[in-house]
Formats: sequence, structure tokens, C-alpha cells
Amino acid sequence: MKQHLRLGLLIFLTPVLLWLVLLILIPHIELLLMSLRGTNDYGEPSWTLYNYRSFFSEEIYWYTFARTATYAITVTILTFLVTFPVAFYITKIVSPRFTGFLTILLLMPFWVSELVRVYGWMILLRESGVLNHLLLSISIINTPIEMLYNDITMVMGLVYTSMLFMVVPLISSLEGMDDSMIEAAHDLGASPLTIFFKIIIPYAAPGITSGSIVVFMLTLGNYLTPNLMGGKNSLWFTEQIYNQFIASFNWNQGAAFGFLLLLLSSIIIWTGLKISRQELGRALS
Repeated sequence: MKQHLRLGLLIFLTPVLLWLVLLILIPHIELLLMSLRGTNDYGEPSWTLYNYRSFFSEEIYWYTFARTATYAITVTILTFLVTFPVAFYITKIVSPRFTGFLTILLLMPFWVSELVRVYGWMILLRESGVLNHLLLSISIINTPIEMLYNDITMVMGLVYTSMLFMVVPLISSLEGMDDSMIEAAHDLGASPLTIFFKIIIPYAAPGITSGSIVVFMLTLGNYLTPNLMGGKNSLWFTEQIYNQFIASFNWNQGAAFGFLLLLLSSIIIWTGLKISRQELGRALS
């Protein structure tokens, strides 16, 4: 019996371990080693920290990362503010027989690839798009307005593409909450704000934390949406990485930027967990 259990455990763990080792551990080790490679004065391969020093010596690099991190945090907060009322309505207000239907409606747009969804926003917002045509037809504006290629549109697109990864953990957390807790607090005279901040938010904290981590990491590493909706002036750090790898063929510098993105984003997440007093294991469980 024990042999069968061990065999089953081995069969179950082997794909997971292969995935972790081959697709995560080994590439990141190679990324680190590649970032430390360079050439000496004689043109010979050598180990160096030059690729990392250039990140801090060139203002455009660290400014772009700081800007990207700031917008990623902003997108995470906005995504939470948009999706929390939706998750609360689905789990606590609407009739249970409609919960599954509304959840499917919420997930349906995300069955389409991100590229198609972003192009849908571009068709809607461009100068010759649907929204401009509607505003012109009802004489609100006289000339088309360019609504794309600015920070506001880029943030809106990032919030839209990240909603799924926030709303699902929130729904999972709120589904397990006993409605009698809210009813008891209301009967004892607690105000809606007190109920929200003292009961609902603490109970949903693991879902908020896990959703925020996923949204922040995906937004920080997003390339498609900032490039298409933000335009050439989006100044997104992943574009700097892309330029180093593809445009400049400087793989060592690109590897350093990629490893710095991983390291600095991990520091930001760790700081956020400490400030919110949440544990990563509990949030992701």
C-alpha cells in the first residue's frame, strides 16, 4: 500500500518538479549568470557588475522602472476598487442561483486573448473609432479626439486586462464568509463603514493579498498593453528589456534588467506584505 502511495505521489510530483526546474529555476539561474558576463579590456569574456551599474548610472533606466512600479501599484489599487463591489454583489447580494451565471458572464471576455481585447479598446477609442463617431453624431464634439497613447488610457487598459486575476480570489474569499457576521454587526448598531472595514475587509484579506500580488506582478511585467495603448512614450520597463534583447542584441544587459525586475518587484511585494501584516503562504493557500 505504501509503495502504491509513493508511486502515485512520484507520478503527481514529477510534472510539477520538472516544470519548476526546467521552466523557472534553470532559466533564472542562466539569467543571473548571463547578467554577470561581460568582456575585459582585451575583449575576453569575464565576470563583471557593469550591466547592473549601468542601470543605476543611466537616469532613463531607473526612472523608467520607478515609473513602471508606481503605475503597477496604481493599477493594482484601481483593480481592487473596481472588482471588489462586483465580487461582493455576486457572493452576498444576488440570489445564489444566479451566482454561477454572473460569474461566467464576468469571465467570458477573458476567454479571448489579451491581444484581441486590447485591439478592441483601440477600435473603440481611436480617432476614427466608435466613441468618436458617437460623440460627433450627437454634436458633443466638432473634431475627433485622440483618446489613445496616453497614461490614462494605458492604466485603463491595464486595469481591464487584470480584473480577472483580482475578482476570482475575491469571490473565493467572500464565498466562505458567513452572512450572519454582517447581520449580527448590523443588529448591534455597527455602521456600514464599520462593518466594511472591521469585518468584510479582514475576512477577505487573503483574497485581496493574493489578487494584488498577481495583478501587480502581471502589470509590472506586461509588455503588450502599455506598448499598444500607451504608445511610444509609455516608458514601460519591459520595453527597455525588449530593446536590450531584440533591438540592441545586448543579451547580458537585458538579462541584468530582467533579473533586476524580478528582484525589485519581489522587494516591493515583501514590503507590501509587511505593511499589510499578511503572510504569503496564507494568502496563496
